Amino acid sequence: MFKGHPKGLYVAFLANMGERFGFYTMMAILVLFLQARYALPADRAGDIYSWFYFGIYILALVGGLIADWTHRYKGVILAGIVVMLAGYVLMAIPGMPLAFAVSALMIIALGNGLFKGNLQALVGQLYDDPKYSHLRDRAFSVFYMGINIGALFAPSAASGIRNWYLRLQGFGYNSDLPYLANQLLQDKPVDTAKLQTLADQVSSQPVTDLAAFAQRYVDVFSTGYNLAFAIAAGAMVVSMLIFVFFKRYLPGGSAAKAKAGDAEPVKKEVPRLPKQEEKQRLIALGLVFLVVMFFWMAFHQNGLTLTLFAEKYTASQVGPGMNLVFNIGSLLCLAALIYGLILVVKKGASRSKITGAVLAAAGGVGAWLFYDSFPATNSVSPEIYQQFNPLFIVLLTPLVVGFFAWLDGRGKEPSSPRKIGIGMLITAVAFTLMAVFSIGLPSQVALHGAAAPAADRVSPDLLIGTYFILTIAELFLSPMGISFVSKVAPPRLQGLMQGCWLGATALGNKLLVVGSWMWVRFEIWQVWTVFVVLCLIAALVIFSLMKRLERVTKGA
Repeated sequence: MFKGHPKGLYVAFLANMGERFGFYTMMAILVLFLQARYALPADRAGDIYSWFYFGIYILALVGGLIADWTHRYKGVILAGIVVMLAGYVLMAIPGMPLAFAVSALMIIALGNGLFKGNLQALVGQLYDDPKYSHLRDRAFSVFYMGINIGALFAPSAASGIRNWYLRLQGFGYNSDLPYLANQLLQDKPVDTAKLQTLADQVSSQPVTDLAAFAQRYVDVFSTGYNLAFAIAAGAMVVSMLIFVFFKRYLPGGSAAKAKAGDAEPVKKEVPRLPKQEEKQRLIALGLVFLVVMFFWMAFHQNGLTLTLFAEKYTASQVGPGMNLVFNIGSLLCLAALIYGLILVVKKGASRSKITGAVLAAAGGVGAWLFYDSFPATNSVSPEIYQQFNPLFIVLLTPLVVGFFAWLDGRGKEPSSPRKIGIGMLITAVAFTLMAVFSIGLPSQVALHGAAAPAADRVSPDLLIGTYFILTIAELFLSPMGISFVSKVAPPRLQGLMQGCWLGATALGNKLLVVGSWMWVRFEIWQVWTVFVVLCLIAALVIFSLMKRLERVTKGA
């Protein structure tokens, strides 16, 4: 995948992968942490979650403006890494009040705003060179895969460190206990018989004082999440070291100047487009920003309502066969098996086929050994479902990139705007699946509490299938959108336009709260249906403007 690309793509890929590992370690558990530590209902936790996600992306506008004004993209990116590191360190402090946690989240949002859009802008600048320009779309797909390799391991890291800390303190894991324990501590109605049964199950000895147990379990459970935030801080250190030592390969000056000191000039001549052409480009960008806002509103429900669905409505115990896809080790073995088989059947050199056969055999043996070691019943953490989207990204990106390259060779590759429209339609399909299979499930109101678990739970297959479809949609939309922005943005506004892309994402993320607001008021199938309708409207808008968007793209 890296063949023919400039070395700077490696640096951006690895630095972004480390930062995204830390970020998604936190995002996998953020809503669950807010509910466990502070006993927040779903709609209030969702409000904080949406404001945080909004802040992450809207502050990218600030980061883009600073970088465009100073032309010191690499310096702004490094500052962002340092600020994010400080925020994660604060989140790792156990027992902090809610206001302190929210302040730490805003610090992380500021650092992310300085980092994210400007790193994307640098990747775009790598492909301004005519030698590499034809690889732009594929480069952003590869760059996007780096994000998801980091995200793949994040949920397992978060749940693993939390469960380790629970065991260290003499407890087992149960996803229902934080809610029940907080209900008891707040003198709210609670099924004490169920609480007693679960307390005895997770404790090394019978529990005689439920109130003392409830306080202790909530403290230990949420402290385990603080340790996960500490892992995120460690990932930021790794990302910072990669960026500092290899930033000379990114745009901003020659390697010789980089060794001598700061390679980036304070001011740099940037070409200006004719006013009419620049206006047309900005209008086209604005239209795309408007459409993708609805995608992120739906897609980023993965850390909010889809995680709540995993916690409250999806089976929390699975057999050894199903556990193969939830355990990160066995999951990687299955991925190796599948990828190896693809290499075997794919047209290519015999050496590639031999490599595929070895990889498939090793993956198959590893998966069998894991299967044989699993007990008859295995607990599944709700946050672990978030590993499927990055897993599918990693597995499907080479296939999608290859498919687009095959179409390009025949002159039939869809334009970036058309790919975005197709992505919106695929997103609607994913939420249609959720809506259909949620019919008949009790609402949270019917369950007498905004965080109450349902008695009957659906198969994990529903969420896994939904994440698979959403991943295909994401591959059609997100990397193509970033590529579209880098291609169409006026040269003097590159950082700002990447910031505007993230600003549109910010507005979509602020609308995430619509999902948590509906969660405690609507039937579950109605929540998903709203997202289906919004995605279809967005797709209709972009296809109605397709000729205009494609005309601007061809002229860029």
